Amino acid sequence: MIEREQFRQAANRVLQTNDVEQILSNCFYAESRRDTIPAANPEPKPNHYKVICISLYNDDLERLDQMVSKLKARGLTKASRSALIRYALSVVDLDQVPRGL
Repeated sequence: MIEREQFRQAANRVLQTNDVEQILSNCFYAESRRDTIPAANPEPKPNHYKVICISLYNDDLERLDQMVSKLKARGLTKASRSALIRYALSVVDLDQVPRGL
């Protein structure tokens, strides 16, 4: 118990109330980290792709992951979920898609 109290006292000495409040208000509670931490040389955001969110059933996701694993085992080290989905989009025949999709 003494060690815990000594630790608490040491922490209080190191992190004075003003320091903690300043850190929290400038970083943690700031509306935007960009306001408090300016980027040295901000790079332009890429515009050739977008990050999106899609929903998949767990079974479909497991199947997708298994397919990616098989591709990686075959030596396609850059195989990923998104790469496999992009490939599937490039080869899908819309005339073959079932009506009840």
